[in-house]
Formats: sequence, structure tokens, C-alpha cells
Amino acid sequence: MTVKKLITVPDEILRKSSQPIEKVSDNEKKLINDLFETMYHHKGIGLASIQIGIPKRIIVLDVSQKDEIKKPLCFINPAIKNISKEKSKYEEGCLSIPNTFIEIERPKTCIVEYIDIDGKKKQIECEGLLSTCIQHEINHLDGKLIIDFLSKLKKDLIIKKLSKTKQNPDRIVV
Repeated sequence: MTVKKLITVPDEILRKSSQPIEKVSDNEKKLINDLFETMYHHKGIGLASIQIGIPKRIIVLDVSQKDEIKKPLCFINPAIKNISKEKSKYEEGCLSIPNTFIEIERPKTCIVEYIDIDGKKKQIECEGLLSTCIQHEINHLDGKLIIDFLSKLKKDLIIKKLSKTKQNPDRIVV
């Protein structure tokens, strides 16, 4: 397993739609392991393969609390099949948009169809943080970011700030 470099805003690859997986081969299994390693290394709870520059429809999640046993979940070709009318709000952060947190309202529950690491078709009903996280990561697969929930002005300010940070990689933030 390898920790991969994270792609961050304003890199245009984050806007690409990810391609479905035809067959879960050893390459996909290695990619999944690398995604978990990268996600845990950066203390995230979700990661889409596009965030490491690979436009495949694969996401990994682990919404377990710090004092709980890890509960890694992998979703290949995830598709939301149903969402609740009831909404919930979470302040969401994103590994591809460092130091940015945005309160976003999403459906409280959702039903997701996907393929697991063994190539088996499955379905899961998600609620709470898991529902929010899986919707966030599926958005990545479709080229949508949390900043897209903001006004154009706020979005442009965040991108400008992150672009300056990228141009000054030796800068220390205290």
C-alpha cells in the first residue's frame, strides 16, 4: 500500500467525470488499498480515486469514530437509487480543498447500489454521516465539489486563496 499525492483545487482533473469499472482486477484492488492508505494518512473519512488523479468510479469511506474499530467501506461504481425528502446539515471539509469547511444540506438518508471489492453487486441504506459522506464522494466522481454549493463570489474567493497557497508551497500556516 502506498500513500498517494492528493490533487487539490484548482486542478481541473477534479472536474472530470470518473469512468465505470468493467471488472474488479488486481489493479483495482491495489488502487483501493492505496486509497485507504492515503485517506487514513491524511485523516479523512472518505476519498474518491479522482482525488489522487485516477478517474475511476471508486470511493472508500470510514466514518468510525477515533475510539472505535476501523470500519473501512469500498464502493465501486456507486449509484444513488433513492434519497429521503428529509434533510440534514453537516459542516463538510474536503481533502482536495484544504482548510475549508462548508455547511451543506443533503438528503438525510440514501440508498446506494454498488459493486464490492469481490465484484459482487450490493445495496446499502445510508443515514447520518455515512449518507452525507457517500453523497460527497459520489459528487467527486461526477466532478462536483463542495464549493459548488456556494455563491460564485465565495467560490472564487476560496479558489483564489488556494491558488496563492499552491504558488507558495514553502509557506507556513500557523
